[in-house]
Amino acid sequence: MSLLQAGQKAPDFTAKDQDGNSVSLGEYRGKKVVLYFYPKDDTPGCTKEACSFRDNLPNFKETGVEVLGVSVDSEKAHRKFADKFQLPFRLVSDEAKSIVEAYGVWGKKKFMGREYMGTNRVTYLIDETGNIEKVWPKVKPETHATELLEWLEQKT
Repeated sequence: MSLLQAGQKAPDFTAKDQDGNSVSLGEYRGKKVVLYFYPKDDTPGCTKEACSFRDNLPNFKETGVEVLGVSVDSEKAHRKFADKFQLPFRLVSDEAKSIVEAYGVWGKKKFMGREYMGTNRVTYLIDETGNIEKVWPKVKPETHATELLEWLEQKT
């Protein structure tokens, strides 16, 4: 796993969201974007992280920041997850794994002594011009949204 670094151009992508609508990074040009990668819909850590972004979304909007969640789950799984937890932001489906690979978040993981390939929990903040402003390679699901907001407030 080789993550992208601050200052690099964020790879553009086009994929489907939980409603089957096309979503591309390019459509957010002119705005900051929190692009957070997570392993799997409706699992304990991912649910805590998504709900934290949901609960803090008004604060992100207030600072002009959009939130996009990305996992390799299907549009249907994303729709179920968004409905179950009233997630008001777009979840991007990357079943082909092209986005997770472009951003370097697809890689070896370990769980209970077993190694497997999966999505690592990583967040990128992309600036208004499409460049990576900051990378959070190690994320605590419960506190990550708050940590991000604190960082954004320090920058303004």
